[in-house]
Amino acid sequence: MSQQVAPVSLRDIQRPVAEELERVVAELRRIIAADFPIIAEVNEHLLRMKGKLFRPTLLLLSHQAAGGSEPRAVTLAAVVELIHLATLVHDDSVDHSALRRGMPTINALFSHQVAVIMGDYLYSRAIIELVGLGDLEPLRVFARVTNEMTIGEMRQLEAHDTLSYTEAAYDQLIRAKTASLLSGACEVGALRAPAAYREALARFGMRLGMAFQITDDLLDYTEPEAVTGKPSRLDLKEHKATLPLIAALATLPPREQRLVVRLMATPDPGEDLVAEVIRLVDAAGGLDYARRRALDLAQQAEAELDILPASLARDALRDSIAYAVERRS
Repeated sequence: MSQQVAPVSLRDIQRPVAEELERVVAELRRIIAADFPIIAEVNEHLLRMKGKLFRPTLLLLSHQAAGGSEPRAVTLAAVVELIHLATLVHDDSVDHSALRRGMPTINALFSHQVAVIMGDYLYSRAIIELVGLGDLEPLRVFARVTNEMTIGEMRQLEAHDTLSYTEAAYDQLIRAKTASLLSGACEVGALRAPAAYREALARFGMRLGMAFQITDDLLDYTEPEAVTGKPSRLDLKEHKATLPLIAALATLPPREQRLVVRLMATPDPGEDLVAEVIRLVDAAGGLDYARRRALDLAQQAEAELDILPASLARDALRDSIAYAVERRS
């Protein structure tokens, strides 16, 4: 993959699986349906929040690219989106976030208690659906992934000392928190394919997921809320060390490091202080370094697809790499 990646739309990526994705939405509605009034009310809000279905898209494309044509792939795609939604609901509650994709979060609209319980409800519905398939393999993959994501969240809570937070620790965090689910989606799509395809797609999803999260962390520095649909510069305001800052800290002189220390010690840092730290990070090459890492991971992901036979689905998976590193929201 070249250093300059042409932007690609998610709609184009989804074209080979467009019909299946329509059925995924219907499956989501079926799986989470409940008679209990407040659960039904929250479910309606969640279905409006469901987003772009990127993870189900990867599962369905991996399934096609590996030669599969099973109807259960649609159910598995709905399950991966349910797991993703559950993590978002829990994350928003943990972070006390008021907005997600430009809409009120469950904790803001209802309460933190409702959000925690609904996250648990979504997880349990996903597990019930997997058990109903009568096949341990997808359950095994998604159980492992869910556990990895939970540990990733705990890693993030424990990352207190921003100035000594390493790139290796950051990599561990994003592998667990974000990349594991994308890897699991691709692997589950290819469960009944030859082992070499399944393993390559799992590695593809891991590299893609890491590039996706690094790009997400870059967007927090570079794009306004109107573009991303969530508050911008939130990582610095919440004292989170992501790759741009980690890379910049290695080269910042002591005087400028002290400014970062001041921001991290301020409970509610103002816009001027945050903007100044972003300027320092950019000047020190932190943003450029993060972009290069994302592109390097994108190239590694692309190489994993070479083992697959030529197909529209494989082409779409390749395009999903460009989407992951060039998107603006």
